[in-house]
Amino acid sequence: MIVYWELFLAFFIPGIVGYGGGPASIPLIEYEVVQRYEWVSVEEFGEILALGNALPGPIATKMAGFIGYEVAGIPGALIGLFATVAPSLLAMLLLIGLLYRFKDSPRVKRMTSLIRPVIAVLLGALAVDFFASGWQGAGVLQTVILAVGSFVLLELRKVHPALVILLALAYGAIFLS
Repeated sequence: MIVYWELFLAFFIPGIVGYGGGPASIPLIEYEVVQRYEWVSVEEFGEILALGNALPGPIATKMAGFIGYEVAGIPGALIGLFATVAPSLLAMLLLIGLLYRFKDSPRVKRMTSLIRPVIAVLLGALAVDFFASGWQGAGVLQTVILAVGSFVLLELRKVHPALVILLALAYGAIFLS
């Protein structure tokens, strides 16, 4: 029974203090599962992190599910997953209640209109970073082929993004491995 509480704390605490999402909470999770509870070694944690990065979805939840399962089976995986999403869920419920209460306020409307451009700039910066890392990792020609091909499929042909991702993965498996 104690292991379930420890699993909950090991993933709940990084969820609370890991402002910035999965990448910000990875070192906190590493501290909890490697150093504090010693459930996995540093090498195993690196492998779990690599596996989690290879799969779609939030990294922290994938790691929590895997480590929770390794430590305490299916109940451990469920506790790890819940503990990872619980801080965000609680914050969302509180903030949604506040925003709903003040949704017609001119200040709230102004605040949300000012946040949108900031989010757009942050996503643009992230896209530039991804493009630069792809440029260095795969090379100029491969990056241009993938970028132009993705643009054509998404914007001109209106292909579903999931299919474009699958096609890019297939291209990478054939030409970049």
